Amino acid sequence: MRKTKVTFDSQKLHVSTELMRALAHPLRLKILEFIDQNGSINVNKIYNTLRIEQSITSQHLKILRMAGVVNANKDGKYMHYNINYDIVERAQIAVKNFLGK
Repeated sequence: MRKTKVTFDSQKLHVSTELMRALAHPLRLKILEFIDQNGSINVNKIYNTLRIEQSITSQHLKILRMAGVVNANKDGKYMHYNINYDIVERAQIAVKNFLGK
């Protein structure tokens, strides 16, 4: 039997968990794809185009924002969202490395 010391940096593990949780939801992926296609876009355009309730859209965007996947900028009374591609790329690399592909 192999003896390996198991240690984790709890802060990094927490951040990684929140990031993967944010990316692992089909509706959030759909929202991300829409933002990616449109660049910076306001929340009204997101929920009207994707036909999602405003409150549900806002909840999902909050999770993505808290995980650092999207950035939010207020312009007047509207919130505009864009993707933090550095975070998304790092997540893609981590998953690829984990799966060994």
